[in-house]
Amino acid sequence: MGRVRQTDIARVAGVSQATVSVVLGGNRTGVRLAESTRLRVLEAAEQLGYADPLAKRRACHDLFGICAATPAFEAHQPILAGIEAEAAALGKDLIMFTASGRTRLADGCLFLGAPVPAELVAAGFPIVSIGHWPELGDGVPCVAADYASASAEVFARLRRAGHRRIRHLREPAGHLDAAVVRGWLDEGVTALVADEAAFAVAHRAVLAAGVEVPGDLSLAVLGRPPSGTPGPEISGFEVPRRALGREAVRLLASVVATGAGEHRLLTCPPVAGATIASLQDSAPP
Repeated sequence: MGRVRQTDIARVAGVSQATVSVVLGGNRTGVRLAESTRLRVLEAAEQLGYADPLAKRRACHDLFGICAATPAFEAHQPILAGIEAEAAALGKDLIMFTASGRTRLADGCLFLGAPVPAELVAAGFPIVSIGHWPELGDGVPCVAADYASASAEVFARLRRAGHRRIRHLREPAGHLDAAVVRGWLDEGVTALVADEAAFAVAHRAVLAAGVEVPGDLSLAVLGRPPSGTPGPEISGFEVPRRALGREAVRLLASVVATGAGEHRLLTCPPVAGATIASLQDSAPP
């Protein structure tokens, strides 16, 4: 076959030449285009062996994308700061996407707080997820914090301190108040562990109950409490958010260069804090 033309791609994809031109040009004018149509054009171009300008530019490996759900920009500033720092260290430029449809403008893309589109995975586009999406299986390279090991160590520390009646609060609970906390104490609960998302509610209820921490109730968080939380430092662990951003950029550089990725788990350093009491120290002789 001779040189592949856009008219050939249009015929195979079943679209107009104008649509092919828009897709291969990266849709810089923002034309409304169905994702299925865009992918059909790209698949036809790949099938025919079309050497498009975007493919040539992607070979430079110098432009990385970030696709993030809107709340992620507000909630994960340390991760974004780590991404920026490592991209600068590696000489990479960054481009932000608010949706996945235009990510092919970059050499590869980081996904933060946003689901990874299955069609990009199927197409072999270089992707790294910050956080693991189980529904995509193990096929998507990712960087994540080792919450499981760090959480297990918090519970192990409580058990070593003699705690056997431990309440674990996983989700924010609007009904959690002082009366509930006092009821737990009456039932013999000696420690309360809250996930990060539930900690603020749990802490307010403990304070409202007039419970002494850790004298009456030991308290721990799976992660870190909100900045400015009053009282003694809460026992838990650090989530290495800035390191997550930097490691994600390093992994994406490897995926773009070699096509091979992996799962990388980062250790969460423990925070001793001052809110876990030893029951063994207070046991009667």
